[in-house]
Amino acid sequence: MYTIVSVDKARFIMSSVKTTSIVALNEGREKSLLRHHPWIFSKAIDKVSGTPDKGSCVEVVDAKGNFLCYGLYSPESQIRVRALSFDKDVYVDENLISNRLKDAFNLRAKVFARGNDGVRIVSSEGDLLPGLIVDKYNEYLVISISSCGMEHFYDTIVNTLKEIFPECSIYERSDTKSRLKEGLKARTGVVFGKEPEDTIYVKEEGEVYIPVDIKNGHKTGAYLDQRLSRIKVGKLSKGASVLNCFSYTGSFGLWALKGGAAKIENIDVSEHALNAAKTGVAFNHLDPGRCKFLKKDVFAYLREQVEKGVKYDLVVLDPPKFAESAANLKKACRGYQDINRLGLMLVKKGGHLLTFSCSGLVDPALFQKIVADAALDAKVDGRVVGTLRQDEDHVVSLPCPETFYLKGLDIAVM
Repeated sequence: MYTIVSVDKARFIMSSVKTTSIVALNEGREKSLLRHHPWIFSKAIDKVSGTPDKGSCVEVVDAKGNFLCYGLYSPESQIRVRALSFDKDVYVDENLISNRLKDAFNLRAKVFARGNDGVRIVSSEGDLLPGLIVDKYNEYLVISISSCGMEHFYDTIVNTLKEIFPECSIYERSDTKSRLKEGLKARTGVVFGKEPEDTIYVKEEGEVYIPVDIKNGHKTGAYLDQRLSRIKVGKLSKGASVLNCFSYTGSFGLWALKGGAAKIENIDVSEHALNAAKTGVAFNHLDPGRCKFLKKDVFAYLREQVEKGVKYDLVVLDPPKFAESAANLKKACRGYQDINRLGLMLVKKGGHLLTFSCSGLVDPALFQKIVADAALDAKVDGRVVGTLRQDEDHVVSLPCPETFYLKGLDIAVM
């Protein structure tokens, strides 16, 4: 369906460009950069020569003046510089940004070939474009910019996307909290082309159409990163009673119904999201008689069901990010433990709990320990029979482990 685009790999030698600002690090603070991790925090910086503009390219050197990288400058963020090039001969300019956008698109060919019309095209640091998200939903591209550096190259980003996807309209959802930390104002609306309808439906794996609200939905409109896990739910659901917690627009529920679930309960606090979930059932010509859509607080509802002694064949726990920062990590871990304790108590013997954390600060080992402690509290014997993660269009940068943020466990209850 999509043709690989050509990428101009010509390098721009330093002698042909001008850089006026140099960021010098404190002694010993270059270790992460030597491993090509892209973040340079304000406390690592000794001094800045010149007066770099917001988002402009700066040269970063160690305490002895040795070249480390080129990066984009953000004067108000704790992440003061985001590194984009560790080669002294490769300057950060429009050509580099455009090439990386094309590289990112070419990397997604397999995901498109699987029958997906909703695909992440750019995944921020994962694609060496920190602070930029681009998702494609049918004939719409949704961009989200959360760093000064990507804001600086706004025109290049938009023009390159028009070149790669001449048939697509572009809508912006630059309204994240992280954008405010960069000293940037929120911005949403049509960038190019037509305005999207309130709800559109994108084909997933050639089988299920999931509802997407580009203008007002979470993130850019949908959670494309859970595609593999939704397929898993479909495989586990034949004849099953399913509890889908934090259901949002019900995509897990759609795959459960497609897989032959006997009944499913979608639980969410948002009536708007639940209404979208109902339309998804109708759009896919699935049986609404097997569905319940309950506007409830998930923690409270789980406790109610435990007290009633209700059991399910399959429970899905896909909560929002509990750990927003290192300061609230302990509280987040308690939240994950509590909800998994309740979830495990609701699973029949022989059934499954699929549980997730999208908090980057909670690594896979810590998450498994939390769930293990939850099983002890619940007095449940559970076995990990599968691990789950973000799909391949949400690429992971080897030197930046934070880009591997979504982890999940398939637990069989014995």
